[in-house]
Amino acid sequence: MIEAFEFADGDRTYRCQVRTPAGSSEAWWWFTVSGDQQNYAPFRAEKGDTKAKVQPRVVSFYKHRLARLAEPPVQRNRGRPPGSGKQQPADLVAAEVEE
Repeated sequence: MIEAFEFADGDRTYRCQVRTPAGSSEAWWWFTVSGDQQNYAPFRAEKGDTKAKVQPRVVSFYKHRLARLAEPPVQRNRGRPPGSGKQQPADLVAAEVEE
């Protein structure tokens, strides 16, 4: 397994390292990015990983994340058709029509 490493891409500095969470036998690539307080662990560490293999995966993951955050929120109607919240039951509507 390779040692922790740091690299720059554009105006961001990435710090990468392999960690194994407590109680787990799987090692994961963790990284931080300058200007972002979040830690990320997007993929498992594999035998034969090199800096040249890991670096583009990390940058790709982070750029995709930024693109998703920049998208407008998706509106969901929670399974109801629009305007269905105030509809009266069909039998009340029918009673009003008969009168």
